[in-house]
Amino acid sequence: MKVALYARYSSDNQRDASITDQLRMCRLRAEKEGWTVVEEYTDHAISGASMILRPGVQSLISDSLRGRFDMIMAEAMDRLSRDQEDIAGIFKRMTYADVKMFTLSEGEITHLHVGLKGTMNALFLKDLADKTRRGLRGRVEDGKSGGGLCYGYDVVKRFDDRGEAVRGDRTINEAEAGIVRRIYADYLDGKSSRTIAMSLNRDGIPGPQGSEWGPSTIHGNPKRGTGILNNELYVGKLVWNRLRYIKDPDTGRRVSRLNPECEWVVHEVPDLRLIDQDIWDAVKARQSRLAYDVVETSPNPLNDRRRPKHLFAGLVKCGCCGGGYTMISKDLLGCATARNKGTCDNRLNIRRDALEASILNGLRKHLMDPALFREFCTEFTREVNRLRIERGTDLEGWKRELERVDKELDKIVDAIVQGFPLSKLKDKSEKLEARKAELTEKLANADEPPPLLHPNMAALYAQRIGQLYEHL
Repeated sequence: MKVALYARYSSDNQRDASITDQLRMCRLRAEKEGWTVVEEYTDHAISGASMILRPGVQSLISDSLRGRFDMIMAEAMDRLSRDQEDIAGIFKRMTYADVKMFTLSEGEITHLHVGLKGTMNALFLKDLADKTRRGLRGRVEDGKSGGGLCYGYDVVKRFDDRGEAVRGDRTINEAEAGIVRRIYADYLDGKSSRTIAMSLNRDGIPGPQGSEWGPSTIHGNPKRGTGILNNELYVGKLVWNRLRYIKDPDTGRRVSRLNPECEWVVHEVPDLRLIDQDIWDAVKARQSRLAYDVVETSPNPLNDRRRPKHLFAGLVKCGCCGGGYTMISKDLLGCATARNKGTCDNRLNIRRDALEASILNGLRKHLMDPALFREFCTEFTREVNRLRIERGTDLEGWKRELERVDKELDKIVDAIVQGFPLSKLKDKSEKLEARKAELTEKLANADEPPPLLHPNMAALYAQRIGQLYEHL
């Protein structure tokens, strides 16, 4: 029995030793059972609520379909996944690959485990989320931060009388607070968020988390309260539960959703105010004047203003700074870092159609490399031979079954000659005759298995490359 081991822990707050402990316990069980461990797969500090973002479990599934092992072993089912859909999907794929699933807690996994334990793990996640939100809400009601650190503030580290850490306290960082006030003043002077970001970067002022300043860091989204110009904490108002986060089932990534304003929790914290109210009101007034006019018939006024995505959108990078090359006009691509942050000197532009033509021509040329052609021939021959063997197996099976059907019909004829009642043989003879007709038709219409080596392989390869070029 060839066994693959899998181990995972959820967050950075846990230790790598957790992985080591899980694998050690699994190896001991495998040794006791006389099984051979052929591979180990791990995911470090990754939640079990998503399967898509875990490279370890993806490699595990991929190798299982190649027949590298006979069984998967983990400490418990929740190590593989806590999501009902994902654990059912893993079980279905393992069943298809004829690979068993075994855990130290549950033993060999069956459909019953998938249904019951999958539901229990999903309920555990929901209960944990509810308890976390309840604790955060209580902290906010006490005037403390509900999580995260805004630019302009520092975390206060202190302990209570019992020696436990007191969480959620913040204090003003005077250096960063001065930058916040500068941004508000520059914005009221008529400067755009891009101009402000480039000015801060030229002066060598690090942005939030030490990164460079960008326009979106400053203007953010007024409705969602993101960005320096929309953070109400700067006027002494702590807002919590403005957004909720759900996971995209296709990508596994968290996506924010705006909650109704009636569900927001607002608490006054005047000791954390950085901006005077009249300045805040003036900034909001300018934002309103510059905002797009909302068309009543359109649910999202930005839909008509979004530029279309093109073939290499998101893939073109600046050779100087590594930043993205984005559409700066209808037909031109340019370095986004140079235009938005001012930290790159590359002002060269390129036409999108010229770039696409250059890349596609290069692709068509380099794919004709002899080494790549040999690789194609090897894979093509292997696939053709596999199909030939499968097709030949089907034909041989149909022929053998047709012979058996003929023999069964001959036996029925002999039974009738010997005086066996025809009524008792009628149903069976009709089914055999129908099956014989079906097999005869399949054999008559069946194509011959493909040859071992396709005679026009070189021409076919060139044709496929041409098709790839046209489709792209």
